[in-house]
Amino acid sequence: MPQETIIPTDLIHLRGMEAAFPAAEFESRQQWARAAIATAGHEALIVTSPETIYWLTGRQTAGYFAFQALVLPAEGELALLVRQLELPGAISNTWLADVTVYQDGEDPAAALAALVRRLGLANPALERNGWFVSPLMAERIEAAIGAGPLSDGSALLPPLRMVKSPAELEAIRKAAVYAETGLSAAIAACREGVDENAVAAAMMAAAVAAGSEAFGMEPLVSSGPRSGLPHMTWRRRAMETGDAVFLEMAASHARYHSAMMRTAFIGRPSDEAARMMDCALVALEAALAAIRPGVPASAPHDAAQRVIDAAGYTAAFRKRIGYSMGVAFAPDWGEGTILSLFTSVDTLLEPGMVFHLPATLRAYGRFTVGASETVIVTESGCDVLSTLPRGIAVR
Repeated sequence: MPQETIIPTDLIHLRGMEAAFPAAEFESRQQWARAAIATAGHEALIVTSPETIYWLTGRQTAGYFAFQALVLPAEGELALLVRQLELPGAISNTWLADVTVYQDGEDPAAALAALVRRLGLANPALERNGWFVSPLMAERIEAAIGAGPLSDGSALLPPLRMVKSPAELEAIRKAAVYAETGLSAAIAACREGVDENAVAAAMMAAAVAAGSEAFGMEPLVSSGPRSGLPHMTWRRRAMETGDAVFLEMAASHARYHSAMMRTAFIGRPSDEAARMMDCALVALEAALAAIRPGVPASAPHDAAQRVIDAAGYTAAFRKRIGYSMGVAFAPDWGEGTILSLFTSVDTLLEPGMVFHLPATLRAYGRFTVGASETVIVTESGCDVLSTLPRGIAVR
């Protein structure tokens, strides 16, 4: 029986016009999700994270700061709740037939409870770890639904996102081209007297001109002593001879991201920086060589860590070697909360998984050196998505 369409008749013509993928792509994901919900013994899951809502439906907007929720029953059709202003966009970038709204000034928790009741659900699980579900909001949702504490369903769907479909991998490959274009432009812009803002502008302009959509996180551009501090962004500093320049960005296609990091120097790098860079590159190669189906996610990290420890740079690393990539919304460009390449992570690698591996060594407050690659796990190893040289770019 065809599903009843519960969207305004004057907006039906918008349905799916901005969808990132065909309806069948999302229907497959929804079926996997329903099976996971049923296996866990829940009648439904209220999905709140923008990444998972997008993965299930294609719903994307810059207005995801406003509360939204997707109700996914183990059996039956799903329904989306959004702010009234977001209704036309939600219809146009999804294939959903049931999109309902709450008004500005209305309690979204009460609107969600009304939707749950309309769908005939009594006690759904709740995805609590979405960026915009605070403990207070979770309490309001529970009070409005009136079934007592709701089970936490946060862990149900992330495992389904680990292995990417062919359509997802195609989007990530396109994003990798955009990121490499941006990094190449950033390196070309680095020279004495140029400030960090000009380099960041060149990086972003090139990536966007190449095709990139919105970034899940701003690019990282820092020079001189600032480059020795993690996650610094551009701040008008003019580059001087002897400066290291740290460059990292993730570009996106259909919200799927690919990241890349490189190191430049204004003039010849010091012997110390050159030695550390050599170590970082060997560590990256060791990690890449360890990636293959059937090995635990700890193996690439452990391979890189052994190289770094043997060279005496343990204190300059102190982090995981990589994390999964895919759908991303700000404030992050990765899927690092889903799967990390790190010590003791025993999830086995599978073909179709995607990771970003930043091999960075830092002399804190002085410089950072290293390089990164985004890779797809294949049947025999991994496919590196860039061709940009990894060594220090001397400018």
